[in-house]
Amino acid sequence: MNDMTNTRPQAPSRARRWLNAGWLPLIERHGLIWLSILLLVVLPLSLGDFRLGLAGKYLSLAFCALGMVLIWGYGGILSLGQGIFFGLGSYMMAMYLKLEATANDEAASALAAFYGSALPDFMIWNSVEALPWWWKPFESATFTIAAILIIPPLLAFAFSYAYFKKRVGGVYFSIITLSLASIMSILIIGQQGYTGGANGLTDFKTAFGLSLQTPQTPWILYLLTALLLLGCVALFGLILRSRLGKVVVAIRDREDRVRFSGYNTALFKAFIFAVAALISALGGVMFTLQVGLASPSLVGIIPSTEIVIYAALGGRLSLVGAVYGTLLIGVAKTYLSENFVNFWQYFIGFLFMGVVLFLPAGLAGLLQRLSNKEVQS
Repeated sequence: MNDMTNTRPQAPSRARRWLNAGWLPLIERHGLIWLSILLLVVLPLSLGDFRLGLAGKYLSLAFCALGMVLIWGYGGILSLGQGIFFGLGSYMMAMYLKLEATANDEAASALAAFYGSALPDFMIWNSVEALPWWWKPFESATFTIAAILIIPPLLAFAFSYAYFKKRVGGVYFSIITLSLASIMSILIIGQQGYTGGANGLTDFKTAFGLSLQTPQTPWILYLLTALLLLGCVALFGLILRSRLGKVVVAIRDREDRVRFSGYNTALFKAFIFAVAALISALGGVMFTLQVGLASPSLVGIIPSTEIVIYAALGGRLSLVGAVYGTLLIGVAKTYLSENFVNFWQYFIGFLFMGVVLFLPAGLAGLLQRLSNKEVQS
């Protein structure tokens, strides 16, 4: 009897406490550190210039995946039009770069006296005689940066608030955003004289006065992209842990109760949608700087759908997972397209189907299930 009363439950070992906590919380807690090591140390030291440029391209797409985690995973808003804001950031930066390249081009300077202003080459080929009024402000770097930071989130907020206020959501909102992405792609292609059409905007020489042709440029742009992406991951983590994040999750789970509590749910949803639009626009900016291209193929239905897959593969509730998911799909596309030229798109299609069928919670969910199995054993 005394032995039974004096017996105290033993404190779990450190290993057992680690397992009981689960892998996912541990990964999310220290995930930013490991991701920083991968992006800032491992990849730059192990990849050459070309492969590092591809990695930078994938990271620029990861901005959109981060935004998708915020609005879809935590906000319950499935948008199939994030390519719109990615394209806005890409094209606004491309317009500035194109005008800067045109101003420094000798042939363009010779034609400037005739046309009254230095016109980009594709406008001359399409018989445009004067620089459109909405192009002229992008001659200024200050205006370009301000426009990138203001226009995409402002448009996203105004558009989404109008719909959320009418309580339009779910699949209807997804269809609307998908339609807008298709319309924007068609509009860009149709206005060839002002947007470059299907060819897009390319042939950039400098960025803010710095040459894009030097050997150090790909490394600088990659590190800038990685640092900006890591900063966004940290910022989103703070947002989700704040009161704002808790309200957003509550709206996702029971919007009617949150509304009855006195909160303007449409305002909260529109705000996070605008934040996701801003982060997608920043991704478009970094894509254009690294790849040297702004194309309508980045705006339409296919890229907007792929963004959802990036977030789904990593785990739509994991910010760090969204980055890993984007990198994995990017690597898979590159490897398959190089080794299976005629069939790689079929492989990618099967990969997307496999994610939906076998990894509904993404890689983060898979780690959580493995953690739970170890705890039970």
